Amino acid sequence: MRHEGVLGHAVGFGARDAEGSTGLTEFQVGQQFQDKDEALLSMKTYSIRRGVQYKVVESDHRRYVGKCSEFGNGCSWLIRLSLRKRKGIWEVKRYNGPHTCLATSISSDHRSLDYHVILAFIMPMVRADASVSIKVLLNATAAHFGFRPTYRRVWMAKQKSIALIYGDWDESYNDLPRWVLGVQLTMPGSVVVLKTSPVRVGGQVDESQAYFHRLFWTFPPCIEAFRHCKPLISIDGTHLYGKYGGTLLIAIAQDGNSNILPVAFALVEGENAESWTFFLSHLRQHVTLQPGLLVISDRHNGIKAALEAPDGGWLPPSAYRAFCIRHVAANFALTFKGKDARRLLVNAAYAKTDVEFDYWFDILRSEDPAMCEWANRIDYSLWTQHRDEGRRFGHMTTNISELAELFVRKGREAEAQMGTGQQFSQHLVKCIEANMKTARCFTVTLYDRDNSEFTVAETTPTGSFSLGTYRVSLASRTCDCGYFQALHFPCQHALACCAYSRVTWTSYVHSVYQISSVFNVYRMGFTPPIPEGFWPPYDGPTVIPDPAMRRAREGRPRSTRIRTNMDEADPNRPKRCGLCRQPGHTRRSCPQVAGSSQTGHH
Repeated sequence: MRHEGVLGHAVGFGARDAEGSTGLTEFQVGQQFQDKDEALLSMKTYSIRRGVQYKVVESDHRRYVGKCSEFGNGCSWLIRLSLRKRKGIWEVKRYNGPHTCLATSISSDHRSLDYHVILAFIMPMVRADASVSIKVLLNATAAHFGFRPTYRRVWMAKQKSIALIYGDWDESYNDLPRWVLGVQLTMPGSVVVLKTSPVRVGGQVDESQAYFHRLFWTFPPCIEAFRHCKPLISIDGTHLYGKYGGTLLIAIAQDGNSNILPVAFALVEGENAESWTFFLSHLRQHVTLQPGLLVISDRHNGIKAALEAPDGGWLPPSAYRAFCIRHVAANFALTFKGKDARRLLVNAAYAKTDVEFDYWFDILRSEDPAMCEWANRIDYSLWTQHRDEGRRFGHMTTNISELAELFVRKGREAEAQMGTGQQFSQHLVKCIEANMKTARCFTVTLYDRDNSEFTVAETTPTGSFSLGTYRVSLASRTCDCGYFQALHFPCQHALACCAYSRVTWTSYVHSVYQISSVFNVYRMGFTPPIPEGFWPPYDGPTVIPDPAMRRAREGRPRSTRIRTNMDEADPNRPKRCGLCRQPGHTRRSCPQVAGSSQTGHH
């Protein structure tokens, strides 16, 4: 943790003051404070607790004088503090108290409840959970002090507290080169690529400084894990809303248990052809070395340009591209309104056979032929499952929404991950065995012994109703139902053929689903990073933030996200608290607010 400086000492005092040790007690002549900030924080907390106001009469580097706002109108409250130079501490030299006026504050806010006081109170909460929402902090502050500050004031206090805990923005940018060296020393094999741009002063390049431009990084466990994951990668970007803008690009893999595994990251100036080329070129070079990979993404033109670059390594047959169906459906909904139409398009995309696809597409055409014309402008291999040649492994989206949950969820040990893989493998076995025991009858006919090709007639148990006839090829691992080639493990028709031929079905399950593959994904652990004080020295130019990336200087940042149909809430999802976002209660009964309120009155 970084040193928190003078304000950190004031914060520590304020936190104790807010607990009640000095909040309502009167000041005493001779009372000492470590610094001026600590003294001011104590005075503000005292005024808030009393519900009174005071005004500053004199304030400089040596003395401070404050009087009650009603001084001369029936109240003689006054305090004078001075700096003792020898000890460097501040001391109360004169004090007239307590207040003899009535509480003057009748509003829901208090002038002394500024972001310094709020910072002192919320610091322990932010230190415990940096993702705590502003609403939780605001309600906890209001419950503790009896006054409700503005949203912006609490937001500013949280930004200041994060800067105190983790370092301010400029310091963080300055530390990037040493962080790179520290990571590479801790985990040899880590790939970190830092790009900077020149700083020009008066037309001349300043060799001592450089603007941060882009950063790509990945770790050896991520590189090793991807070798045992499904041969596909999901990529997407998310906007940053801190003091400086930018975009975080992420590459996500999926293991045989469909767990999401981030494997590479990049900080760039935004989503454009150049930034995506930077990210994807390093991703291809250092992580996704296997041929024939599938890249799932949205339809961003920057991604298209990067993947279609002749020397990028992402062109077929080295790699293939597919669209996230949620993004396609969101684009579709911008032109054609109504959830039913969008549902028909998604059903067509998920279809595993030509017959099933034509069924949904014909219904879509009957709704509006223009819908089919819109869909036909996109190559079927990019958005439909029945034309993807099994490269999707059944995954139709980028799963970025689940990635957010992955980052906030506490990490699990490798043994726990392997346990999950074992449970999945057992679950896969149970699913396949259930297919073998399904309440249907299969009549298997071998028509090509050399190529292990069969015809499977499926009927009801009584045999009175035919459910269809399917051709199965165990050699090519295909079935007319589409499941065998789409999911890469035997469907019920293939299982019937295995039983008929007296061969084990396990040999027809893709290796990525094997328990050994799931174990190997999490076999290589992360080495704990060395402390900042042990990072190697760096003698290059100082990295500073680009002022062109500076966001609005005042107030809470405004979101630039364009909300689409993808943002609509799922009616089946459990209701969550509007403050802490946890299920099971409402904001009125939120335990975080209740706990803060009870703590403040001990």
